[in-house]
Amino acid sequence: MDLTNLQTVLETVSGFIWGPFFLIPLLLGTGLYLTIRLGGLQFVRLGSALRLGLFTRNDPGADGDISQFQALTTALAATVGTGNIVGVATAIGIGGPGALFWMWITGLLGMASKYSEAFLGVRFRKTDDAGEKSGGPQYYLERGIRGPFGKILALSFAVFAVIACFGIGNMTQGNSIAQNLQASFDVPTWVTGIVLTAFALVVLVGGIKSIGRVTAGLVPIMIISYVLGALYILIANVGAIPAAFAQIFSEAFTGTSAVGGFAGSAIIIAVQFGVARGIFSNESGMGSAAIAAAAAKTSHPVRQGLVSMTQTFIDTIIVVTCTGLVIISTGTWKEIDPETGEQLSPALMTGAAFSHGLPGDWGHIIVTLGLVMFAGSTILGWSYYGERNVERLIGRRAVMPFRIIFSLVVFIGCTVQLGVVWAFSDAMNGLMALPNLIGLLLLSGLVARETKKYLDNDPKLRADRAQIDAFMAGTPGWEEWKTQAIPVVGRRRR
Repeated sequence: MDLTNLQTVLETVSGFIWGPFFLIPLLLGTGLYLTIRLGGLQFVRLGSALRLGLFTRNDPGADGDISQFQALTTALAATVGTGNIVGVATAIGIGGPGALFWMWITGLLGMASKYSEAFLGVRFRKTDDAGEKSGGPQYYLERGIRGPFGKILALSFAVFAVIACFGIGNMTQGNSIAQNLQASFDVPTWVTGIVLTAFALVVLVGGIKSIGRVTAGLVPIMIISYVLGALYILIANVGAIPAAFAQIFSEAFTGTSAVGGFAGSAIIIAVQFGVARGIFSNESGMGSAAIAAAAAKTSHPVRQGLVSMTQTFIDTIIVVTCTGLVIISTGTWKEIDPETGEQLSPALMTGAAFSHGLPGDWGHIIVTLGLVMFAGSTILGWSYYGERNVERLIGRRAVMPFRIIFSLVVFIGCTVQLGVVWAFSDAMNGLMALPNLIGLLLLSGLVARETKKYLDNDPKLRADRAQIDAFMAGTPGWEEWKTQAIPVVGRRRR
């Protein structure tokens, strides 16, 4: 089988996995179920969660490797990537403006999934041989679900995550950076590959503490710069915003008729691409962010779960919305490429939208540099996800070799064509989510009970460690969590 046929097969498999009859209803259904089970937690606790994550930032005296803010920025680094620029353009270009509505729905429901997986990541984390916290679906699926089924789910997630990290979190990101720098500034791809590989090596060899320091400085700068550029364009085009919102809401339920160079999109296409690209952007339900959350210094799993939940809000409700509104309000989503006679490609669409709204070449520069920072930070975040799963499968001794190999693979991604890798990565990304979503549904009772217990006593998230110890004393699982002990297999949790 040649590469062209292999890519076609992989794209077919990926299309089924991310299609309207498999992963999409499971993702949306799980998010809706957890939203109901947790009493709309993402809406009623969002303000307190944002304060804790963005302003308080630390949990004094808590056990962990990095601050709550650094855990948040590490997860944001992994999720705020090409999906926020190219992914949004893809969804709108194929599904029409209505796809943005479904990206919002995915984000809002996904906040409950993101909370639950981050809660479980901290709740069932362990301390590894190097004294670092390690957690995520590769642990909580086995520790939280009794018997061999939990172990199968955990190992499946770990295998899919390791494979996916080299694709969606490494080569495809490096390729996006190299191709954009070459197109924008004539930087040879091999030069980008060398610089990016060296950067990855320097940061990744230092482990999660090094990654946390870099992302804590880089992520706020890149998000704020990008959002400010988008807001400038939206203010300049303020008269077009009401019509943009009207299109978003009306076409979410009607689809888009044939426009420009693409075939008509029915509502199912708007839903499919809105949800698929939304998940690609914010990763809610995939379980990846739970790995970063598990390293946080936190006094209780609920606190870090709420902080991690804000990641989806920032990614989808803020950054994705800015990109989508700029594309729709400037009309570039239906522009024709004069060279091909077809609709602008997703890679060009966002750049064209920003170029229409900003003077000179500033729009083009902001999008290119934004893509470089977004994709570069994604490499850092996903390297940590990969190493924690390598540790789960092989052991701590494999972590440093993994970091080195992961960094070197970045160069390959920058310098070769990746059609097959993109298709394979999409499929692995979807398969990662499957065992995690099953686990979230099975463990939802535990999440709901322990969340209620905590928030009944600390609704404003202001309790200190001594107060938390006092009101949690005697609660099933509390002493187990504090000592990071492995639960007794077969024990019923009440």
